[in-house]
Formats: sequence, C-alpha cells, structure tokens
Amino acid sequence: MPTTTFDRRTPAAALLGVLLMTFALGCESPTDPDDEDSIGVDDFIEHTYTPEPTHAVVSDGKTYRLVRGNNQPDEILAYDWKTSFAITLKATSTANSDDLDLTFPLKISSVTAQVQQAAGGIVSPPTGGDTEHYESLVTSATANSLPDVDVSATLTFDVWYDLPSLRREALITVTFVLQDADGRQFQKMVEVQVAPS
Repeated sequence: MPTTTFDRRTPAAALLGVLLMTFALGCESPTDPDDEDSIGVDDFIEHTYTPEPTHAVVSDGKTYRLVRGNNQPDEILAYDWKTSFAITLKATSTANSDDLDLTFPLKISSVTAQVQQAAGGIVSPPTGGDTEHYESLVTSATANSLPDVDVSATLTFDVWYDLPSLRREALITVTFVLQDADGRQFQKMVEVQVAPS
C-alpha cells in the first residue's frame, strides 16, 4: 500500500505566509501617501502668511561667524538681508475626522526655518562649496497651541540671511512640529517666498 509523506514545514510555511499577508493588509495606514483617500497635514491644518510674497530689506547689522578652518582665522560678517513675516495656522473641521483620531489641543512644540537661494520660488542650490547663512527668531506668538477647530495661532518671524548669489530673492521653509494631547506628533511645512526686490 503506497504511503504519503507530508513535509511538516509546509503547513507552518503556509500559516506564516497567511499571517504576513494579513499583517501587511492590516498595517495599511489611512494616512498612507499612496492612498488617494488619505488625509495629509495640509488637509487639516491651513496656513496663510503675510505679506505674500514677503520682502527683504538691507540687514540691520546683525552678524554671523564664518568658520574658515585650516588654521585660518574666522570672520565676523554682517547678514546682507532681513525679512519679517507672520504665519497663521488654523485647524479645519477635517481635524475631527475619525481617521485622524486627534485629541485637542494641538500644541506647537517647536518651529524652525531654513533659507535657500531661489528664483521664482524654485530653489537653486549654491555650487562650489558655498552655502546659505541664516538665523531666525520668533518675535511674537498669539498662542502656542490650536485649542480647537477654526481657532488660529499667528507667529511673527524675523529672518536674517546671506546668500552666495548675493541676491535677496529666497525661499524660506518654516517647519512646525505639532503634538496632540495624546502625544502624537506631526509636521506642518510652510514655504515663504521672498520677492527679488
């Protein structure tokens, strides 16, 4: 009588395959960027900035240290330009979506700014080892959180900068880190265009 032998690994491998498929399907996030129905930060946190575009003026004498290296003395140089602008953030009604599961208030835990030389809002990175030099300061804030939907917070910024192109036109990317009451963090990025004149 013929006998049939079973490889004991086969059921285990099949079970492992089923579990991996289930895990992969179950881990699909409702905010997956590839999901056309996903909710991105820009869908539930609106922003405006004024003036738009913003304008830069000759700097007020604020300086920065340029490190030369190779036993060369550092230089203290004045920033060429200074600009000031205000950014207003507001949570929309989408923030109450069950897919997001956010708990108000949404605290603004930190903010940073990056200045890049640009033309027409298009970043044109410096070449030849040159780099942008900049410093930013939040000079005032109407609030440090968004307590509920349709309630805004406005932050005012001063930014000093020096570009290898020597021009005033720039793109400033301001990144806000927000945190809900349950400790979940997310970032909101705002691009501020500085006009060429």
